[in-house]
This record gives sequence, C-alpha cells and structure tokens, in this order.
Amino acid sequence: MAIRNELQSVLDRYTAAYRLAGAEGCAEAFTNDGEMRSPYGPPALGRTAIAETHRIWTGGGSDNKRLDVMQAGSSGDLAWCLAAYSEDTETGTGTSLMVFERQTGGGWLIRSCSLNETLPAPDKTLG
Repeated sequence: MAIRNELQSVLDRYTAAYRLAGAEGCAEAFTNDGEMRSPYGPPALGRTAIAETHRIWTGGGSDNKRLDVMQAGSSGDLAWCLAAYSEDTETGTGTSLMVFERQTGGGWLIRSCSLNETLPAPDKTLG
C-alpha cells in the first residue's frame, strides 16, 4: 500500500497544478527526459515539450480534473501505476499507464506516461 500512496501523492501534485492551469507545474511531475503519449495530441518528449502540451490542455484550468491510482507496484528504483483519469471537458475519461523513477532523495517522478481514453460502447444496432 505504501507505493500506491507515494505515487498517488505525485499525481495529486500534478492534478493540483493542472487545475490551476500550471503547465510548468504539471511538467515538474516528469523526469527531464520523460515522455507522454496521448490520443489528444502528438507525443511529448522531454519536460519542455510536456509543459508546452499542458499549456494547450490546461487553458483556463479545470476544477474537476482527477487522477486516481487503481493499481501500483515497484521494483528497485522503478515503479508503475495504472490510474483512472477524468475531466469535465472534451478529454472525458480514461486510464493512464505510468512508469516512475525514484529520484535522489527518494521522491518519484514520471518517466513515461500513456493516456488511453475511454471510448463509448459500439452501437450494436448498426451491424
């Protein structure tokens, strides 16, 4: 349970920055060479590109952005989590698979993130 709480803490800081339209704060949750892949735009490679993507995404902020760890694990200086995300904008809901890297001093940063949106169920009457 400890690793789950540690990773949720990183996501809570990220979410707080996102809600305030803080693109730089969002990017600070990632390693300098971190990467983010998303159906909402091109891959963002490196903290600068991640901040630029978040400037577009966060626009006026979002009071309802959530990221909740559903599963987590770790081995040595690497950890992973599957998190559910939601927002009341066009982003909607989905899951995010993330790999974290332990930093000097013991904290965690996101090394890689893959967002996967929840798509509506297919209309079975069309077939």
